[in-house]
Order: sequence, then structure tokens, then C-alpha cells
Amino acid sequence: MADPIPVSAQRLALQGLPLRLIQDGLLEERAMIEAASTAKESNTNLVSHLVSNGLADAREIAIAASQEFGVPLLDLEAIQPDLDTVKLVSDKLLAKHRVLPLLKRGKRLFVAVSDPTNLHALDEIKFQTGLSVEAVVVEEDKLQKIASKAIEQADTQMSALTEDDSGLDLENLDVTGGEDDLPGDSVARDDVEDAPIVRFVNKVLLDAIKKGASDIHFEPYEKSYRIRLRLDGYLKELAAPPVQLAYKLAARIKVMSRLDIAERRVPQDGRIKMRISKNRAIDFRVSTCPTLFGEKIVARILDPSSAMLGIDALGYEPAQKDLYMKALSQPHGMILVTGPTGSGKTVSLYTGLNILNKEDTNISTAEDPAEINLPGVNQVNVNPKVGLTFAGALRAFLRQDPDVIMVGEIRDLETAEIAIKAAQTGHLVLSTLHTNDAPKTLTRLVDMGVKPYAIATSVSLIIAQRLARKLCNSCKEPVEMSHDALLKEGFTEDEIAEGIKIYRPVGCGSCTDGYKGRTGLYQVMPVSEEIQRIILQDGNAVDIAKQSAAEGIWDLRRSGLAKVKAGITSLEEVNQCTTE
Repeated sequence: MADPIPVSAQRLALQGLPLRLIQDGLLEERAMIEAASTAKESNTNLVSHLVSNGLADAREIAIAASQEFGVPLLDLEAIQPDLDTVKLVSDKLLAKHRVLPLLKRGKRLFVAVSDPTNLHALDEIKFQTGLSVEAVVVEEDKLQKIASKAIEQADTQMSALTEDDSGLDLENLDVTGGEDDLPGDSVARDDVEDAPIVRFVNKVLLDAIKKGASDIHFEPYEKSYRIRLRLDGYLKELAAPPVQLAYKLAARIKVMSRLDIAERRVPQDGRIKMRISKNRAIDFRVSTCPTLFGEKIVARILDPSSAMLGIDALGYEPAQKDLYMKALSQPHGMILVTGPTGSGKTVSLYTGLNILNKEDTNISTAEDPAEINLPGVNQVNVNPKVGLTFAGALRAFLRQDPDVIMVGEIRDLETAEIAIKAAQTGHLVLSTLHTNDAPKTLTRLVDMGVKPYAIATSVSLIIAQRLARKLCNSCKEPVEMSHDALLKEGFTEDEIAEGIKIYRPVGCGSCTDGYKGRTGLYQVMPVSEEIQRIILQDGNAVDIAKQSAAEGIWDLRRSGLAKVKAGITSLEEVNQCTTE
């Protein structure tokens, strides 16, 4: 004789859908109680148990469930599931709850279920996707057959996006984030460790590294999604994955960066370290920003090897290099590097620090944030939230017996005054400012409130710079220009008489639009006694520029024309980077 079913189990079994199936005569009460008990013991969905064991008809169960709970009934064979929508939910979650995402409309996600009382499944999908989930009742047997096929097709589609010939295991790359796990991290790991998404994100990061990109942009829009790379200063589209993957891509990158996956309302900053070989690791500085249709994420690629290239690889003319090296060899003074964002200021400073980085030299840097890790240099990230500003870090450095100090940027009078005082008291100080050229840097300091005599006695060298794309040596071709046109561009009569060969970009398989790599255009201006006198007499940037030219210092335009004459870049590129 079979053991009696406990009363508690009977009551549990005869609620909701089981009770409706008994009332409709699809199953006897005793059989339903036994089926519910067996399904619970085996941790199986009741509807799945009934259908797979032939205890009830899948079609009749679906009709009963639809009528009982007022949920729409759909013939799954009559529609084609959207594969992009299927990939919104991880394979693990789909297998766990035996459901199938069908369609996304705005912020609503329609999910096929055979048992609409499985609220736990709907809640987990809602949490993972951030969408409002609406159930649609379908037949259990059709659901399992079509779900398996749709998931397989979606995985195949995603695999096509992640094809890679690098030989690296895209699923198991050594990737680490920040130092601390933030709220939501443990949940995020379970939700977004979806193998195709992992492979796709890793492939994008690797492609960006191989192509020499400086930044990766992940951009969600209402009806599309695009990933762009900044190559040689210009954005180029890399991929356009399905827009439905926007949330999962953002979540995966945030998990890699140790960011709070549950927080989507405010910007966040994080960091990823990807080890791509035994001797090479690449850092990514990650920034998220909430937009109308999801979080835009920008990852800046920080390759430590860029600071180890050496000064000869940066594009300085011989005379400019000598001036920089001479300033670096001084025991005190201030070297300022100026230019817009993305003009290579950080690499110029780090190249100088790398030259100075010796056993007998104490170097400290304050940055926001430190972009490149340089062993032997004491690097500090400023954090205004806790009171650690550039000025505060500088004060601390001066009590740490420094030889060389690098300040990421002089943003205010307080920082400028402390930096100048350090330069006057026997320290070599390196920093940056945002100005267009070297002469304007000096007047910018005056505008900030720094006394002219303090500037004149502390600043020793100013480097203004831009980055210009280099012509591809495989496809560049010469272009003819008239004598008058060359004069108008700024070449001298003597240069034209000697003969100038100018090249233009063409484009081939090994470059981007005829360009490959970048080189620096520089104005390296030492602060001479005459320039000091102009500063003390409250002279303006025009006066300083005239004196600098009289001393034979090239401006950015002249430096660019020298690169054109040498066949390194094109006239169009120089015209875009500089003004006459």
C-alpha cells in the first residue's frame, strides 16, 4: 500500500493551476497530488512533469492556464522567435526555468512560458534584463522543442561575431578589475557569465589592442547598437551587435571593471587589466555614462609599452629633442607640456619620467588617474571626494624628499603656486596645461593669478604638441603642387628651390584611409632671458611668439611642414592639426 500523501502537500498541490486542471477533468485529484509531490521531490516544473509522463495533454494545459490566469495563449509554431531577443537572457537561466524570450517592444519583454505561476522565473529575467516582463502561455512540448532550436541558432549567430584567429582562449583570458568588489558584483557574475557575451567582449578588447586603438566606445541607441574604435585620432565603427544585447554588454564590462552592476543612474569609473601573454598586460580605464537608451561605456586603452618607446620614437626634431633633454637634465625648474585632450601629453611626460627614473632619483606623481604604471615611480591618484587634490598631493610630496615631481594637470591657482614654489626650491617639476601653443601657456598662468616674476624664474621649457596621422608607406603617392600653392601653405622660397616632394593618402589593406600610426608635431620653447623680460614687463602671447620665432623656435605649423617635407604625413593632415 502506498504511503499517504501528507495533508500539507495536498493543499499545496490543489492551488492555482493544479486545481484548475482537476476542475476541468484533465486529471483526477489523487493523480494530481502524486504528480505534484513527485515533481517537487525531483525539482521539476509541474507542467513539464505532467506532459513528459503523458499524464495530461500539453494543449489542454495551456488553454486551462490561459483561462485561469488571463494570460494570452500563443501557438509557438506560428511565430519565429527573435534570435537577438533570445540572447537577452543567459542560457543558464533559460535552461533553469524552461522559458523562451520571444519579442522585445520598448521596455517590455514577452516571454513564452508553459506555467504562468512560475513568478520566480519572471522575476529573475526582469532583474537580469532590466525590462518589464510579460508572460505568454504556450504548449510545453512545443516550448521545449522550439526553445532548444532557437537557443542553438542564437549561439551560432553570436559565435559568428566572436570568430578569432589569434589563438587565444576568448572565454578564459586573464582579466582582473579594481581592488575591491562593489555592491551587486556577486549577482552580476551569475547573470552575465554568458559564454558568447564573454567571448564577444574579450574579442572586441583584443581587436582594439591589435588595431592600435586608443579608445573603445560602446554606444546604445533606440534601434541600434554600435562599437567604435578611435584609431589614430578618428572614430571607426568596429561592430554593430544586436541592440537587444545592450544591457548584457554593459553588465559584462561593469563586472570586469568591478563596478556596481545594479547602479545605472549615475556615471561610474573603473579599470580592467587584461593579460594577453606572459610578458604583456594591457590596462583599460573604463567610464560609464547613463544615456536615453542604456549606458554608454568608453574604455581607454593604457599600454605601458607606449611610455617605453623612447624619445626618438615620438617625432621630435633633433633640435627639439636636445632642448627637452637639456631641460630634463636640470636639477630644478618647470617643464610644461600643453595641448588639447588626446594630443599625447601623457606619453611625452612619461617618456621624460622614464629617462629620469634611476636609482638615485626620487620621483613622485599626482594624476587623475594614473594611466600608465611605471615601476620605480611613486604614483598617486588624486581623489577630491576625500580631500586629496593636486595641491594636497603636492604638499605631501614636498615632505617626502623628492627630486622630481609630476603633476597631471595644473587646474587652479593653488596648484600652480605650489608647483612653482617646488620648482624654485630645487625640484624638477613636470606638468600639463590646456592651451593652444607655448606662448599662450605663459599668459595663461598669469591669467590664473600667478605673479609674472614667479613664472619667469621657475618655468624653463614649454612643449606644445599635436598628434598627426602618419602616411602609410605601402600606398602613399606623390602629388604635384604649384609654386604659389606651396608658398601659400608656408614653405619658403629656399625649400621650394631645393625641391619638395609631397605625398597624399591612398588607402590599402594594411592601413586606415591611407594612414597608419601617428607622430608628434611639437613647439619646444625654452624660456630665454628675453622671454623672461617680456613676461616681467607684462607682455602678451603675441610678443612672446615674436621673440620665440626670432630665436629660431619652430611653431606647430612649421614643425608640421617639416613632417610633410619628409614624407611622414600629408599636407591635409597638417592643415587639420595646425593653423597658419
